[in-house]
Amino acid sequence: MNRRQFAAAAAGLLTPLKAARLPVRKGVYAPMLPRELSWTERFRLAREVGFEEVECNTAAGDAEAGQIRAAAESTGLRVHSVMNSTHAKYPLSSPDPAVVASGLQGLETSLRNARFWNSDTVLLVPGFVTPQVGYRECWERSQKEIRRILPMAAEMKVVIAIENVGNRFLLSPLEFARYVDEFNSPWLKAYFDVGNIVRNGFPQDWIRTLGKRIVKLHLKDPLARPVPNASASPRAPLLEGDVDWREVHKALAEIAYSGSATVELPGGDAAYLLDISRRVDKILAGI
Repeated sequence: MNRRQFAAAAAGLLTPLKAARLPVRKGVYAPMLPRELSWTERFRLAREVGFEEVECNTAAGDAEAGQIRAAAESTGLRVHSVMNSTHAKYPLSSPDPAVVASGLQGLETSLRNARFWNSDTVLLVPGFVTPQVGYRECWERSQKEIRRILPMAAEMKVVIAIENVGNRFLLSPLEFARYVDEFNSPWLKAYFDVGNIVRNGFPQDWIRTLGKRIVKLHLKDPLARPVPNASASPRAPLLEGDVDWREVHKALAEIAYSGSATVELPGGDAAYLLDISRRVDKILAGI
């Protein structure tokens, strides 16, 4: 900016520079796609409405895993991440060894799915603080079990990505960063959900604190203000909730984030999915 432009800007005579689009790939959570369609038809629809990637749950069996891989290959829609399907039912923080064993088995299956689908991450909720499981216990037990499986993740070249959810655990960005750092492994990172912390924090603050630890993003737009009789933060359409998306865009640009951003919302038809895809475009453009 030269002296004349600076003077004009100071006087409010220049239009502010438009924010650059983030170099982020648009993903959709597979259960959002119409379940009455075959996997190939679902993936084709996702591509047609503008998504570049998909995140799938752990496959129910070998047959489903094969169908998903075939759908990805035929449509060119990459399965970028696997959402582990057993961490809620079989948390690694449980005091019951049988529950933990089932949780590890589910995580191993998710890692094998990821390698089979050429995905680079598995999403994991590490544990849950409950009346029976204290905060320290959740921290120590989950880390112990994850360390047992990290060599498998390293061998498969799949990152285990820890997500922030409503599990009464990792309640600040500083704790989340410390939890990740204590593994000291490139195969353990953060899966940051933009919408999951608007009731008790600001996404842009978490993004700046977590920085390069973030390997993947989830997008949703809940209401931060309490709603009577609501058990969780009610979700609003993207760009209509309480997330400050311009500040999120700015924070992501500051940390030079260039991974995937996956929408995690209720499902719907083609028109609904197209509308969501266009809303994500606005978020990534900083509009």
